[in-house]
Amino acid sequence: MPSAEETSVHQEPSVVRPTHQDEVAAAGSELIGGRSGRWARLGSTALTPVGAVALVAIGMFALGMVQKLPCYNWAWFRGAGSQYTHACYSDIPHLFAGRGFAEGLVPYFDRLPGDMQFLEYPVLTGVFMQIAAWFTPGGSIQEQEQAYWLVNAGMLMICTAVMAVCVARTHRRRPWDGLLVALAPAFALTATINWDLLAVALTAAAMLMWSRSRPLAFGILIGLATAAKLYPVFLLGPVFVLCWRAGKWREFSVATLGAAGSWLVVNLPVMVFAPEGWKKFYTFSQERSIDFGSFWLVITQRSGESIEVSTVNTVSTLATVGLCAAIGALTLMAPRRPRFAQLAFLVVAVFILVNKVYSPQYVLWLIPLAVLARPRWRDFLIWQACEVMYFLGIWMYLAYTTSGDKHQGLPTEGYQLAIVLHLLGTLYLCAVVVRDILMPERDVVRRDGSDDPSGGVLDGAEDVFVLGHGAAHPPRHAALTEAGPRVEWGTAGTPAAD
Repeated sequence: MPSAEETSVHQEPSVVRPTHQDEVAAAGSELIGGRSGRWARLGSTALTPVGAVALVAIGMFALGMVQKLPCYNWAWFRGAGSQYTHACYSDIPHLFAGRGFAEGLVPYFDRLPGDMQFLEYPVLTGVFMQIAAWFTPGGSIQEQEQAYWLVNAGMLMICTAVMAVCVARTHRRRPWDGLLVALAPAFALTATINWDLLAVALTAAAMLMWSRSRPLAFGILIGLATAAKLYPVFLLGPVFVLCWRAGKWREFSVATLGAAGSWLVVNLPVMVFAPEGWKKFYTFSQERSIDFGSFWLVITQRSGESIEVSTVNTVSTLATVGLCAAIGALTLMAPRRPRFAQLAFLVVAVFILVNKVYSPQYVLWLIPLAVLARPRWRDFLIWQACEVMYFLGIWMYLAYTTSGDKHQGLPTEGYQLAIVLHLLGTLYLCAVVVRDILMPERDVVRRDGSDDPSGGVLDGAEDVFVLGHGAAHPPRHAALTEAGPRVEWGTAGTPAAD
């Protein structure tokens, strides 16, 4: 007989409660009175699970702002070292003057003084920066930089709410997974370092649209996100190979055309009227030398020899292509068609891992994708612990390099260890996701018999092209309707292993 929690009109019957399935979530719930009981009526108040996730995300964003207070009050403006020792550095206030916003220069159109002749960000991010500059009041340069950071923080907080709501709604039955995003410590620490949350929010919205079988809206949002940061375009790769396996070519074509169209709408005016400024982002990305956070930096520091930028670009590109091809082969050969979120996480992680720079805020790109790919608190927190250690490591290393003879902070060897740690953390999460693809019975999202809750038109679709004899052609789900024994990927009585 179904329990009250399954039949209550006050909640969607199928909502998954993490505290009933995840031992870490259950243990953490003791801080607020323990996990919900069988008679609890979730959603019986105005605060729905999605609303709760959004409020927690905004609260964590606000805590991240508080963490930046020492820099906001003085450390951004009194030498370089203090902003590193307090671990509160942000690009935002420094680029207000450094990229001509303080002088009223127009991004991409007006040439900047100094070595950086034009703004080195994609067009939509430049628009975001310019809008924030329009809302920045006058005063001394310090007051303007403080106000510029606050205005940007307010706009990025809106992006945070959008991201949280979209992640919580992408898997209809698992809105509480959004708490992984909201409570991610690396999110709070890195949210206002740069403008990455704009692209992250647009990408999360695109994922939601794809899960609702709206490929055109997905494509338009991916195009806009790519106009803010480069990495979202990589999500078209998983869509391609998944649609190939499922024979959904029309949906892939619509998504691709939508992405190309929206990207052109944003970029074309600047491409035509300010071509030199428009291409700066791409030339800067190509010419940029090996930078913080990458395994390339560890190699050069340990060997004491530099590596030509052209060599790094070539090897990184070939490695990215090769690894993405391996992900494509895995998709076509897997026993069940992988979930879209799993592949999206893997391709973005590959792009970051082999890149010549792995900035601390890049973790924001991965957090929503990681939550949708592997909503398991233990694995997520292991990865987050590595990222927090790296966040502290890079600032302590920069404090060491700027402290002169005092040598206060983390020496080079310690920083190299921090780099290796956060690379291994990301690789660990990749390995767990790959394991879930090869052994779908261990995928917590599929434990109840679901196919691909974020897959949209792919969810429950039959395979039309696979490689190898191990891949299944018909869709296989736990909730079979035919009589006889039920073939399940995991049940409440016998939970799948993790």
